Amino acid sequence: MVRAAVLPAVGSPLEIADIELPEPGPGQVRVRLAAAGVCHSDLSLANGTMRVPTPCVLGHEGAGTVVTVGDGVTDLVPGDGVVLNWAPSCGSCHHCSIGEVWLCANALLGAADVYARTADGAELYPGLNVAAFAEETVVAANCVLPVPDGVPLTDAALLGCAVLTGYGAVHHSARVREGETVVVHGVGGVGLATLQSARIAGASTIIAVDVSEEKESLARGAGATEYVLASDTTAKEIRKLTGGHGADVAIECVGRAATIRTAWESTRRGGRTTVVGIGGKDQQVTFNALELFHWGRTLSGCVYGNSNPAVDLPVLAEHVRAGRLDLGGLVTDRIGLDGIAEAFANMLAGKGGRALVVF
Repeated sequence: MVRAAVLPAVGSPLEIADIELPEPGPGQVRVRLAAAGVCHSDLSLANGTMRVPTPCVLGHEGAGTVVTVGDGVTDLVPGDGVVLNWAPSCGSCHHCSIGEVWLCANALLGAADVYARTADGAELYPGLNVAAFAEETVVAANCVLPVPDGVPLTDAALLGCAVLTGYGAVHHSARVREGETVVVHGVGGVGLATLQSARIAGASTIIAVDVSEEKESLARGAGATEYVLASDTTAKEIRKLTGGHGADVAIECVGRAATIRTAWESTRRGGRTTVVGIGGKDQQVTFNALELFHWGRTLSGCVYGNSNPAVDLPVLAEHVRAGRLDLGGLVTDRIGLDGIAEAFANMLAGKGGRALVVF
């Protein structure tokens, strides 16, 4: 039996409970978690913004150590440090065949399969495949990647979502070029990773926008050269900071219609807006046909940073080893499983960066 944070039903509070994991079957591995990040996507699953079978164990950003492996697993052995990959590519669907592995049609098939049971025998599903809000988990072997050399195991958890997403938003989706101006809307865990990534990309002016005054020091520590409190005049303030033109690139890490619209308006004519935040389907963003023509801006979505984890993790590790990427700088709270509910509340209140469950 292992302890886990169980979501009994959508909209219900998490319950800390003992669960029973099976031994890994063919093509599976059992992982003892070292740490798991609390991501806004977990909150979106818990409150029903995104669908998830229940009861389940959430958590998709994690790292740990292989305990045992099932038949057919030859590239992993007990003791290996691994990062959980919640969206493994199948390699055979249309998107995988054209190199868009982050859009794999089969990435989340495992989330619909029972993977464990509660102490009284009830079936449990793995939220986003990997069920990281538990002391241990059993996952498909393609849901883990080796922890790169030189990256502490606990910090490596952040590579599994926040850092891949923020780095990818900058380098793959927005394709920020050296000398460009970048504005990041939302300074949570992903926003902080995005700010660091914009600095790595060589952005000349990096503007952070958030509703909280308290996040200014976090934002500047991550690379922001300017800080703007979100308001009805945010787009105007950003234009003032960019010579009256607007930023070359805006990256939205909130997932709200009003913030997406503000991000779009905060870019220059011909600018680029990348939406990372996950909003509900009731969040409607509107544009008129004339402004789309006149401004010539680009608006694009971004899934998992448009990243290929197997390719990008070694690149991120090199940035960590060189001191360009500070994983610990994303973490504002280190908690236990029983602290996840408070971490969710802090997200809703706009407080802090990444909360990290440390086992």
